Amino acid sequence: MATNYSNGSSDDATSLVEIPPPKIRFTKLFIGGEFVDSVSGRTFETIDPRTGETIARVSEGDKEDIDLAVGAARRAFDHGPWPRLPGAARAKIMHKFADLIDQHIEELATLDSLNAGKLFAWGKAIDIPSVANTLRYYAGAADKIHGEVLKMSRELHAYTLREPVGVVGHIIPWNFPSTMFFMKVSPALAAGCTMVVKPAEQTPLSALFYAHLAKEAGVPDGVINVVNGFGPTAGAALASHMDVDKVSFTGSTEVGRKVMQAAATSNLKPVSLELGGKSPLLIFDDADVEKAADLALLGILYNKGEVCVASSRVFVQEGIYDEFVKTLAVKAKDWVVGDPFNPKSRLGPQVDKNQYEKILAYIEHGKREGATLEDMKIVKDEIFGPVMALMKFTTMEEGIKAANNTRYGLAAGIVTKSLDTANTVARSIRAGVIWINCYFAFDNDCPYGGYKSSGFERDLGLEALHKYLQVKSVVTPLYNSPWH
Repeated sequence: MATNYSNGSSDDATSLVEIPPPKIRFTKLFIGGEFVDSVSGRTFETIDPRTGETIARVSEGDKEDIDLAVGAARRAFDHGPWPRLPGAARAKIMHKFADLIDQHIEELATLDSLNAGKLFAWGKAIDIPSVANTLRYYAGAADKIHGEVLKMSRELHAYTLREPVGVVGHIIPWNFPSTMFFMKVSPALAAGCTMVVKPAEQTPLSALFYAHLAKEAGVPDGVINVVNGFGPTAGAALASHMDVDKVSFTGSTEVGRKVMQAAATSNLKPVSLELGGKSPLLIFDDADVEKAADLALLGILYNKGEVCVASSRVFVQEGIYDEFVKTLAVKAKDWVVGDPFNPKSRLGPQVDKNQYEKILAYIEHGKREGATLEDMKIVKDEIFGPVMALMKFTTMEEGIKAANNTRYGLAAGIVTKSLDTANTVARSIRAGVIWINCYFAFDNDCPYGGYKSSGFERDLGLEALHKYLQVKSVVTPLYNSPWH
């Protein structure tokens, strides 16, 4: 096992502060309320991106393990208590789950830093406390799920019910292992669904810890199952499984298409897709240049640029372009790359060597092309790293056209002091979330998802709860009613 590190003082961000390696408590699959070996007995390495060394070996799930996990989830849904509990009873267990997360913040933040290179200080302060609050948000909604009484045009009485969709397959990415786990699991729990979670092969450790905490909180066996494994095997088996009622996927557009195809050719299960992005940030002449530069850097450097809504295309109006470039260059020096456990670091390592080399390849490709035109590869493709394409525009109409010149539509940012400009641009950009004079302004109550090739359906907000619910209409005749 590699030597691991924790928060400590250091003269520079690249210095490593040695501590005893933490014990990795959970490495098996979690199926039916128990940690079990994979059917094949195979394991795979999970890697520390700081050193390239092995943190631990975890069980490798495959189709047979997905079958077992789906079977456990199906039994828990068809015959278990979870979908039949009053919403308030589900909420009580979800609150206990959130409280347990709060009691293990440091250990969970450590796992995500070790596995994904995420900043330990930010994990402790932001990521892990936030996922507990996401659970609490949806716990608050669990007893407020209801349909409507309908006004029929004939002598009929009708109402709708909202019922849990059933067994859900969640396939989550590696860039925010904890955040994405609970963006999907929390509303599905509140709705009364059971589920199988397939974490990214790069980052399985925190998902397994959450499975343990769920059981400790009183979530019934089979409601949450976690199967580590690879996309082409475990992920594909989950997406194509005939007994899975819905799939929720966050990841690349390329893999999203495969998930959708698998769902269509199996049991025609509905899918929710949150996919790639190439989000624009439009900075207008009236913007505060200092603030605009700070937002632009936050938008592309936060979490090492491994963010689907990263502001990877920055368009600056020509009147402040030169000043903005100078300010940006100065401020960028403050974003120091280093060990994620070092408090002086503002960026940790990319998640693995493959991602690191992919980013460098895009940069070299951009240099060869000259990196000046909007139709270049470095401007069009999602790089998923700290690479900003910086461009100039003249008029609002030109800026809007450039912002929309992408196959993606996940997010966008606007920096301006003009309410008219903000309103016009926000309504003109085809993207799922628009941030005005801010960036990464997420909240549990704010739905989040994409247009175009960035996917469909929404995470967060009550929109996310509703996607795990079916609408059923119930109609009965009315006889001798005194009114219609």
